[in-house]
Amino acid sequence: MKARLKGFMFLGVILLLVIASGCGGNKGNTSSSTTTNQSTNQLVIGLDNDPPQLDPQKSSAAVDRQVFQSIYNTLVDIDVNGKIVPELATSWKITNGGKVYTFNLRKDVKFQDGTPFNAKAVKFNFDRELDPKSASPRLSEIGSISKVTVLSPYQVQVTLKQPFSPLLSILTDRAGMMLSPTAVKKEGANFSNHPVGTGPYKFVERVKQDHITVKAFKGYWGKKPKIQTIVYHPYADGNVRLTNLTSGNVDLVNTIDYKDIDRVKKNPNLKVDEKDAIGFQGIVLNVHQAPLNNVKIRQAINLAIDRESIAKVIFHNYVTPATSPLPVSSWAHDSSLKQTTADTAAAKKLVQESGLKNVHFTLKIPAGSAQNQQLGQMVQSMLKKVGINVKLEMVEFGTMIQQGTEHNFDAINLGWSGRMDPDGTIYSWFITKGGNNDMGYSNANVDKWLNQARTVSSKQERTQLYHKISQQLWKDAPYISIYYPNDYKAMKKSVQGFQHYPDTMIRPETISLK
Repeated sequence: MKARLKGFMFLGVILLLVIASGCGGNKGNTSSSTTTNQSTNQLVIGLDNDPPQLDPQKSSAAVDRQVFQSIYNTLVDIDVNGKIVPELATSWKITNGGKVYTFNLRKDVKFQDGTPFNAKAVKFNFDRELDPKSASPRLSEIGSISKVTVLSPYQVQVTLKQPFSPLLSILTDRAGMMLSPTAVKKEGANFSNHPVGTGPYKFVERVKQDHITVKAFKGYWGKKPKIQTIVYHPYADGNVRLTNLTSGNVDLVNTIDYKDIDRVKKNPNLKVDEKDAIGFQGIVLNVHQAPLNNVKIRQAINLAIDRESIAKVIFHNYVTPATSPLPVSSWAHDSSLKQTTADTAAAKKLVQESGLKNVHFTLKIPAGSAQNQQLGQMVQSMLKKVGINVKLEMVEFGTMIQQGTEHNFDAINLGWSGRMDPDGTIYSWFITKGGNNDMGYSNANVDKWLNQARTVSSKQERTQLYHKISQQLWKDAPYISIYYPNDYKAMKKSVQGFQHYPDTMIRPETISLK
């Protein structure tokens, strides 16, 4: 989402938690319908939350991106192997030592409102993202752009302040999604409720907390979608999501609870597609809020958490214990950080050294997921052993995202879906005043290393810089990395043509139902 994203013992405890808190993000979907979806012209996708935003330039949640794949195209995309390939840009040239990118654009593309896609539209989108008044999370991703120049109707030039090696990778995601300038001007702040892109599906309607409907765009420039209508339903509760899949009301879900993977694999009517994920999950700490403004308390939290136990008890060892925000699947991962079990004695000592008494804080958990609730309970129990009391508060996902942006919290259980380039995974999170830096974290060395990693082209040099960053984040502990998720898409056997991309996003235009 972002991812932002998903979450975190025994079956009896799980069921009790679901019954006690089956609320939050699915007011209209807390139980399954008795009607089975049997249409081959309609694909029903179950999501793990209700997307907070349908404007890519305002979005900060991973679940948003699942819907974006149907409505929008990017300038460049990735293939199933993670290689960058053309999309709205047919080709590009990098000159002037990596500071100038010249894109040649498709000439046969229209937005879903009938207006033309061209170089002026590209410039409009970049200018909107770069405008500080827009407060776009994309600004920290493309802030190296100094100007965008229209060279001809279908050729646009992007000039950078300095070389920026992750640019193309970043443009495969929300920063590279093209919005209709006409629709943005017409709708203003309401654009998220009437999104218009160039993608294979056109937005039809949305009922928050219930469904989002899109229909095949007849004027789509690319290969025509096989399914005419897609309906997205949010099910924050993994049990409800799975029930709707097994009963036939849903064709495909973007994720399933780890405890259910073996069960789905054994179901003759279902199948599971697995892929290594590129994100991280853990706890955001507000470093300006007592007691978390005390680095020794943050370090104590970091050492008190037994990541291996969490991976085993909650996730049935389908996740990997984490020591930094850069996952094992990333070439920038630092394998020298190995503290995945708890060091209770060291954590207790740090609490004592902090000089604080009666240490306590509130941890906000996304409502509706038994995994998230279990994670909160296990963290609560682990921290109590070292003298830190944690109050758990269940919050609707979109509300929690907003509270994070406003820094209205002590701690939040939140993760990130990750990006193909490590810069896209961590830069906006840990650079001072970054678009996803809800922690309020600032370290001059980390800022320096993050920016250096953007300007060098050598993977070896970049790897060394990211190792330094990971080690400093371990010491400062503004974010407690707990696990690296793997991506599991569950679907009916009748779903054909699904392609699993490394970014874990569902691209629906190739899917059909038999």
